[in-house]
Amino acid sequence: MAHKKGQGSTRNGRDSNSQRRGVKVYGGQEIPAGSILVRQVGTVVHPGKNVKLGRDFTLYATITGVVKYERYSKDRKRVSVYPVGDAKATAPAATRVKAVKAVKAKTAAPAAKS
Repeated sequence: MAHKKGQGSTRNGRDSNSQRRGVKVYGGQEIPAGSILVRQVGTVVHPGKNVKLGRDFTLYATITGVVKYERYSKDRKRVSVYPVGDAKATAPAATRVKAVKAVKAKTAAPAAKS
């Protein structure tokens, strides 16, 4: 004979842990090597300079530096990590193009004279 009244069983009571996806580090922040930048399903954000893609599409930094989110196609974004003090980390894309052209012009001019 039962000493307790039977309670029956419930079909509920199970739930999975949350995935905790999303951007973990924002543009302009300094981070150490190995830091997770983005947790995602698929490549919503693609890896750029000094960033690797993990098996579960997690993006992580390979060097210590400053994070920069960039658009590299009409519908694609990428995240890069540049060393601290690098002009690419802070300058807008148009400014970088002008700077690169200026550097190429300076380096090409002495080579042409000799």
